[in-house]
Amino acid sequence: MRITQIIHMNDFIPRLKKELLDLSDSEAEKNGKKFFKEEVQLYGIKSSILKKVSTQYFNEIKQLQKKHIFDICEQLWKSEMLEEQIIACNWSYHVNTSYSKDDIEVFEKWLNTYVSNWATCDTFCNHSVGTVVEMYPDLIERVIKWTQSPNRWMKRGAAVSLIIPVRKGLFIDEVFKISDLLITDKDDLVQKGYGWMLKAASESSISTVYQYMIEHKSIMPRTALRYGTEKMPEDMRKRVLAK
Repeated sequence: MRITQIIHMNDFIPRLKKELLDLSDSEAEKNGKKFFKEEVQLYGIKSSILKKVSTQYFNEIKQLQKKHIFDICEQLWKSEMLEEQIIACNWSYHVNTSYSKDDIEVFEKWLNTYVSNWATCDTFCNHSVGTVVEMYPDLIERVIKWTQSPNRWMKRGAAVSLIIPVRKGLFIDEVFKISDLLITDKDDLVQKGYGWMLKAASESSISTVYQYMIEHKSIMPRTALRYGTEKMPEDMRKRVLAK
């Protein structure tokens, strides 16, 4: 990174934070918090506006090396402000063509350390984590191990990281491994996570997912059953949900 870039970057995050603060809306902040059971810190910015700001500021740093962009993302993760963390999710995904296998180390750290709500978990894992796993398929074994973490977001992340790949018919066997490991988890956000994964898998492998859910319906929580069957025809859905 050149000296002029370093000087510029010293002002970069403060400028971004000030702009987000200027755009904050107390009513939107209050309404936004209704979507979360856990405590979240919000500016209260509409997603369409946040996307524009994210794009505008990324254009200032897009020529930097991936490592430097990741360093900036980590500073935003540390802020604990939801909108800043969503921007970090966006920017880490913007450099996906430069992903290396080792990036899973960084992503796992962020997930385990900074993620504290479903919005950042899903945005980050759907895109950045899911993409690096699709690029380097042997990383799936590491992601499966997240199901054994005491951290609810690691467990949910293991499932939702496969949402986009499984829609393409990838990692179908691993979907069932993850589901098996999470199937009796008591956390409703974990249940919704692997239920969503099963729903996504049903888009490419509906008969296999249907048979799996029929075989496991006696131990699978109703929340996961409802999520997993959302894309199924009504007759299949009714058979899975029948008590």
